Amino acid sequence: MRGRIMAGAAALGLAMLAACETKGAAALTYAQPAGAEIVILDAALAADVFADGEKVEKLTGDEFGWSEGPVWIREGGYLLFTDVPGNAIYKWSEAGGLETFLKPSGYGGEDAEGVFSEPGANGLIPGDLPGTILLGDHGNRAIARLDLATKEKTFLATEFDGKRFSSPNDLLLVEDGAIYFTDPPYGLKGQDASPQKEQPHNGVYLWRPDVGVTLIDGSLTRPNGVVRSPDGGTLYVTVSDPGAALIYAYDLGADGLPTARRLFSDLTPMLAEGYRGFPDGMAVDIDGRLYVTGPGGVHVFLPDGTPVARIATGTPVANCAFGDDGSTLYLTSASFLARVRLKTTGLGF
Repeated sequence: MRGRIMAGAAALGLAMLAACETKGAAALTYAQPAGAEIVILDAALAADVFADGEKVEKLTGDEFGWSEGPVWIREGGYLLFTDVPGNAIYKWSEAGGLETFLKPSGYGGEDAEGVFSEPGANGLIPGDLPGTILLGDHGNRAIARLDLATKEKTFLATEFDGKRFSSPNDLLLVEDGAIYFTDPPYGLKGQDASPQKEQPHNGVYLWRPDVGVTLIDGSLTRPNGVVRSPDGGTLYVTVSDPGAALIYAYDLGADGLPTARRLFSDLTPMLAEGYRGFPDGMAVDIDGRLYVTGPGGVHVFLPDGTPVARIATGTPVANCAFGDDGSTLYLTSASFLARVRLKTTGLGF
């Protein structure tokens, strides 16, 4: 059954949403983005995800080149996210609004413009040590740990098989300290044709502290987002290729390496229909639902691949992450930051 629980803002105007009360702060109101809507594909399944009348909230102005990598910092009650071409990490909170947290977030050398199209950090996730986050550092061509207090970086992996990575993009930390990550060529000027590109493939990797880097899959054209199911048995990877807008699921063995790969969903037909955006960042809730950015916004799937709904913001959405008490989904939506409140809870909260 199809339905819409929020009409597009273009038709309704920029309606102001209900005030959000915060401790020690005045009531705030947020406009819904033009063209925003929540498209329900299965009403019965969506009832566990969205409250009636839920709306998308636009939290910032249109001020970013390409916003990415949101991560909720529980200890401080704030969100960090990146502007990859802008080479910055921003901080947002209900009380403090928007602040610049770190600039440059990636490579800051004088030759950056000649080498990189996107020199900044990309994906951000909670860290492996207290007071840290982990990041896919496009400009420094590495996965790195960032100390939130000192803002100092420690590079964990910079190469595979003696060759530098292209531009590590998204990453996933698991219980034993291992990190899955993707390495497309987006950060390099010219991408695959860049003279700086050393890897012969665009890879999905696993870094383990006691082993180093292992190539999991070198056959994907544009590997991008990476998350795992609640039981740890399935790894999901998106492919942000205009000709193959795909989501893959990998069955994982006890050693964390894949034993099989299957197609989870093919969103390529939506590109032909005119929807903007490619499969990119993802999030998972406690029931194993997958929230995948892609053509037309954030797609919500059951673990078996059944489509539930789509969250549209009016622009392409690059990534999403749960925050607050675990029931708010933050969306990095091209030039702005947005959010939508859900009835479910993100994995790990």
